[in-house]
Amino acid sequence: MIRAKTPILIAAGAALTLTAACDAQNMGGFGGPTNKTQQGALIGGIAGAVTGAATSKKSGKGALIGGAIGALGGAAIGNALDKQEAELRRDLENDRVQINNTGDRLIVTLPQDILFAVDSARVNNALRGDLLTVADSLQNYPGSTVQVVGHTDNTGSASYNQQLSERRANAVAGVLMDGGVGSNRINTYGRGENQPIASNLTPQGKAQNRRVEIVILPNAR
Repeated sequence: MIRAKTPILIAAGAALTLTAACDAQNMGGFGGPTNKTQQGALIGGIAGAVTGAATSKKSGKGALIGGAIGALGGAAIGNALDKQEAELRRDLENDRVQINNTGDRLIVTLPQDILFAVDSARVNNALRGDLLTVADSLQNYPGSTVQVVGHTDNTGSASYNQQLSERRANAVAGVLMDGGVGSNRINTYGRGENQPIASNLTPQGKAQNRRVEIVILPNAR
């Protein structure tokens, strides 16, 4: 077991070295703050190492090559996500729209009270502009797929909440397509009340759970 893991650990170490080199290049020296480009390189490097080891008879060589290639690809993805995130933060007008950059994806979260009226799946006109801004960004970065995921709180029946979350996800996806994003890039999902991010025991928690997430997933190159 130790021998099987060693090449992957070596490749992961190589990926870490590459992230440090990226940091040195970006910051003019070592010791700067970690960014999502570095995280992307590390994620890509470890994933590439695992894939390389699995597909090569010479697992050590395969893991090292896969790790290096994966780290480079992951760094490129992380860099693109950093740039896209900064542009979205600059261009989105509503400060309640949240953007989370995990290093391998962007998650744009829109509270449903600014997106929809109560019990409605019609997008508020005031938010169409921000959704069209996201659509412009997606067209500027065509190498990604998009998941639009609707969520509700637990008020009402679970079956109704499921249907409402699906309708709202489809409504947001419709605005993105109106903005020029190809339907082949978009997948919609309704999660109903099944994935809360806060307690449904308080009004504040319920408000956080009512949301639509636009998940931007860069395609592997």
